[in-house]
Amino acid sequence: MNDFARSLHAAFGPDRVRRDVRLAPLTTFRVGGPAEWLVETRGSDEIVTALRIGHRARVPVTILGGGSNVLVSDAGVRGLVIRPRGGDLEKIDDHHLRADAPLTINGLVRWTINHRCAGLEAWAGTPGTVGGAIFGNAHFAGRSIGDLVTAVRLAAPDGATSEVPATAMGFAYDHSRLQDTGEILLAAVFEVAPGDPATLRATARESLAYRKRTQPLDTPSAGCIFQNPEPGRDSLPEGIPWSAGALVDRAGLKGTTLGGARISPTHGNFIVDGGTATAADIRRLIERCRVAVRERFGVELREEIVYLGEFEQI
Repeated sequence: MNDFARSLHAAFGPDRVRRDVRLAPLTTFRVGGPAEWLVETRGSDEIVTALRIGHRARVPVTILGGGSNVLVSDAGVRGLVIRPRGGDLEKIDDHHLRADAPLTINGLVRWTINHRCAGLEAWAGTPGTVGGAIFGNAHFAGRSIGDLVTAVRLAAPDGATSEVPATAMGFAYDHSRLQDTGEILLAAVFEVAPGDPATLRATARESLAYRKRTQPLDTPSAGCIFQNPEPGRDSLPEGIPWSAGALVDRAGLKGTTLGGARISPTHGNFIVDGGTATAADIRRLIERCRVAVRERFGVELREEIVYLGEFEQI
């Protein structure tokens, strides 16, 4: 046993330190190879401990939250994969609540409704965790999750922690500073307002119903693959919607299959796993979409999905 393994065992106990763990069941795509090392942490202090151990040993560390919006390589992920679990929620005052990063967005929505806090109810049905949503500044119906955040607690790759205001998070479309710095979200403070549970619940149900109508929620996927084009950054032919799904659809790719992967007939920005897809199948189908949209419309699609592990060049 090397020093890295001994440190993990000392911190978490041998029963919680696992090797060669299949990651496919831990993602919404249900594809991908194993983690070289996996630890499921309980609370922010354990996340920080795992980061410090990895940093000291010079072992690459990857965070895997709810497993949505990611594609894990068929070869798996080298180094240590931290899978944060659990987490707490607390109401700071009538206008603010604090949520730990491992909490699911749906769990956060349910809590806010039950505690008469308005502002997050429209996010019902959003996959993944608070940490993942803030990492990618998740958006829905023209609003971004970062719009609701007032402050965060972060951990640097070496485990150093800091309190950061939302204004320093670099929030932009599908972007936060976490993508540039490698920092990890530990917790976030959200701005809310007093609300009526019945009204909030009705909004949540409407949001969930809309997602069910327009997205293939009954089939394994990672969520949207591509970012939507942005006015001022991209140029679209006249009459084409500012939608990645619409571009894929109008390129004639809806329903296209490659291996076990398929572009959803329901939504052109979703690739689904029919049960036999590999990460390589999905990666090649993503590239087929990029090429087809570029050749047809002159638009360069940018991935929203995050790749974990090593992929061959296409």
